[in-house]
Amino acid sequence: MTQSLPETPTQAADPSLPTRLHHNAYVTRDQEATRAFYEDLIGLPLIATWKEADELFGAVRTYCHTFYGLGDGSALAFFQFADPADQAQFGPEMPHSPFQHIALKVTEEVQEAIAQRLRGAGWKPEQTYVLEHGYCRSLYTSDPNGLLLEFTLDAPGIHESDAERRRTAHADLKSWLAGDYSSNNTYR
Repeated sequence: MTQSLPETPTQAADPSLPTRLHHNAYVTRDQEATRAFYEDLIGLPLIATWKEADELFGAVRTYCHTFYGLGDGSALAFFQFADPADQAQFGPEMPHSPFQHIALKVTEEVQEAIAQRLRGAGWKPEQTYVLEHGYCRSLYTSDPNGLLLEFTLDAPGIHESDAERRRTAHADLKSWLAGDYSSNNTYR
């Protein structure tokens, strides 16, 4: 679970920091199932499809690379290889962990609309759930490839919470590394 820290005026103006996510890439087993999930269920528009053949890692690889747009101009991207051997070598058959996921910041209305579309489609009800983290409320589900998605709604007062976490971030890490595993999430 990752805390979604909102931009502050200082962050937005700091030219030494990346400005936003450009894209997060993943390998899909099925571009059409991925399109139907992200575009039809989640509501992210397909904004680009690149059909390419490049020399990569010692061989020519032929692949399709799709991008689904987010509101800030960033994207989620997916590869699928034409050659089954390339697909097996680079594909999504890696072990999945709930700590490997994409978290997208949403409003309450967007989170509820996504939840309704997932319920309406009967989308993996045993794998779709909500967790209250205290500082945020997260809707989780997985896509057709098993990639875990988190749709994060920040709690009221998040700016104050984030300011405190920024203020104590280094001290909190130092104490954790020294063996102090006590929780600093006072919101639960």
